[in-house]
Amino acid sequence: MSYDYDLFTIGAGSGGVRCSRMSASRGAKVGIAEGRFLGGTCVNVGCVPKKLFVYAAHFRDEVEEAAGFGWTTGEPTFDWQTLKQNKDTEIERLNGIYRRLLKGSGAELHEGWATVVDPHTVEVAYADGSTKRHTAANILVATGGKPVRPTEPGTDRAWISDDVFELDELPNRIMVVGGGYIALEMAGIFHGLGSAVTLVYRGPHPLRGFDDDVRTFLLDELRKKGMEMYLNTNVLCLEEGKNGAIEAMLSHEETLEVDAALYAIGRRPNTAELGLAAAGVELDERGAVVVDEHFRSSVPSIWAIGDVTDRVQLTPVAIAEGMALTETLFGDRGPQTVDYENIPTAVFSQPPLATVGLTEAEARVKYGKVHVYTSEFRPLKHTLSGSSERMFMKMIVEVATDRVLGVHMVGADGPEIVQAVAVALKCGATKAQFDATIGLHPSSAEELVTMRTRRPDD
Repeated sequence: MSYDYDLFTIGAGSGGVRCSRMSASRGAKVGIAEGRFLGGTCVNVGCVPKKLFVYAAHFRDEVEEAAGFGWTTGEPTFDWQTLKQNKDTEIERLNGIYRRLLKGSGAELHEGWATVVDPHTVEVAYADGSTKRHTAANILVATGGKPVRPTEPGTDRAWISDDVFELDELPNRIMVVGGGYIALEMAGIFHGLGSAVTLVYRGPHPLRGFDDDVRTFLLDELRKKGMEMYLNTNVLCLEEGKNGAIEAMLSHEETLEVDAALYAIGRRPNTAELGLAAAGVELDERGAVVVDEHFRSSVPSIWAIGDVTDRVQLTPVAIAEGMALTETLFGDRGPQTVDYENIPTAVFSQPPLATVGLTEAEARVKYGKVHVYTSEFRPLKHTLSGSSERMFMKMIVEVATDRVLGVHMVGADGPEIVQAVAVALKCGATKAQFDATIGLHPSSAEELVTMRTRRPDD
């Protein structure tokens, strides 16, 4: 049977674009549909603008710390509109790059919303109101995820993370609801830009799934910076306060008055209204596309990669999956997959948390006896800056093989350091090999090769 396309991709996020353009560069006829913006969540309302805002939020600390190094500075002021406009300019530049990459590869961009009609047909609804059906030998679903919106009474006026990047002004007082990495990052951004921030989380400790020691250390550092927190607390409802304020009714019979409420309570696979179930594609209870190790769904001609599969919600993972699928469909090496072990990740809080490998709890379950090495110290910079911020590092080692199973950090430059450490873990580096490596002095990173004393309880 003859099809319009060898591959038709729904969703122009990082993974979908990478798979589409690489497939087209290999000679496949490729179509890709996107109804919102090129680059997906990461480029437009996720990783990139968030990191730019993190940089902006940290400059206040830099100005204050400069005095210890002899700099005389005036009282800093911040203009939200300048940051927002400059962010928009950068995102527009990136959108243009994605457009040029697709065009240069030969992939055909359809600017509209696509749905699956059957295993080999998609229908695109274009901005001008027209619709058209296209056939494809393979259909790729790469629509990513989307923030979960709250359902408690009064939360229709609350924000989700997407809204933050389009605010007209910075709130004086904001409540951030949630305990995941987005909540911690957003709380740090608003706090650094001058808002009074209160974090409300239903659990006993934020960042579930990360190593317990780095969670505890980060929480202490955030409190030192003046961030208020309500843990083991639920927001029951939001009500109208005086002068446009919001009154948040908390589960401990307290009322919190703020100017804005941001809910960062998780993300779900973006599969609603795509027609997948009707086409026979199996979805799990969260709406994620169920795929095998080669990203094939229950319908042989329909594939899925990235956050829409709810495996590892990280942009570089989606890109790696896109490359693997390209090879599977149009390469000569046969079906490919992705190795999900030792994927580095970071929480761009202030200070940031970075990690690669297993947590201590995971390592003990999987390998039994492990040795744990830790180091807590005041970075050299802060001996003059006057800041009380400290740094924490942790290394977990399998006793039987001496192999390093996990490295976890809280502190400045942690994400940059852990990216390099991830290479060592991927190669199966041992603690002895870390110890044999000469440190780069003076640096915080050298602590990773000078930790010699095990934690006493090991």
